[in-house]
Amino acid sequence: MEGSDYLDLFVEETDWYNDIVLGSLLPGGAWKRLPRPLRSWLRNYIGGTVLYLVSGFLWCFYIYYLKRNVYLPKDAIPSNNAMYLQIIVAMKAMPWYVALPTFSEYMIESGWTRCFSGIKEISWQAYITYLAIYLVIVEFGIYWMHRELHDIKPLYKYLHATHHIYNKQNTLSPFAGLAFHPLDGILQAVPHVMALFLVPTHLMTHIILLFCEGVWTANIHDCIHGKVWPVMGAGYHTIHHTTYRHNYGHYTIWMDWMFGTLRDPEEETKRA
Repeated sequence: MEGSDYLDLFVEETDWYNDIVLGSLLPGGAWKRLPRPLRSWLRNYIGGTVLYLVSGFLWCFYIYYLKRNVYLPKDAIPSNNAMYLQIIVAMKAMPWYVALPTFSEYMIESGWTRCFSGIKEISWQAYITYLAIYLVIVEFGIYWMHRELHDIKPLYKYLHATHHIYNKQNTLSPFAGLAFHPLDGILQAVPHVMALFLVPTHLMTHIILLFCEGVWTANIHDCIHGKVWPVMGAGYHTIHHTTYRHNYGHYTIWMDWMFGTLRDPEEETKRA
């Protein structure tokens, strides 16, 4: 297939996403007259906002009300006002967050990346191999981006400190997962885009993983230790919010283990 014809596959795929989201919520087709990048941004904004609010509300309703005092003691449950303020911070940043997937789609459609459209173009074995490499790149990149946001003092002071005002169990909630300075949130997602230039990546998988970040960050801020090795769950991340010097990793504990910053919640319990 010719290069321009192949790039048309990406355009057709993102048009399909636009039809699903914008066509359902904005009937009449007026959105089709918008410039292409604006259509992508609007779809990502709607999708990101819905995912953040729906997953956050369902998560909080389950752990704070349906299972009240089961997973967390009463004094560890954040106030409604604390969660409301986290939502405000996240929603102010959301228009900027979704600029990143919008830009990555533009680069993919322009043929600047190593993306491919369909798994049938390679093989399932190659797809799984590339996905594993992609996730290692993302894990390594987010670990070091997160760590430098702590180690470089101006970055911490002007960017990351916005997120670290939530430093106790009763100030952390699933809604804190996206409560960042906009540039901070973008920087920590940049490894997802960098990986597109380094390893062949399936477009739909890339988009799904970007938006799954919203669910994952909700999970690691609920303060419930899942005890699933080697997952960097909320037990580990709560320690990060209280010590500031440990557990910078994202999906797994491996980067912290490799670079000497791991602190195990089980060991913390024994010390206590």
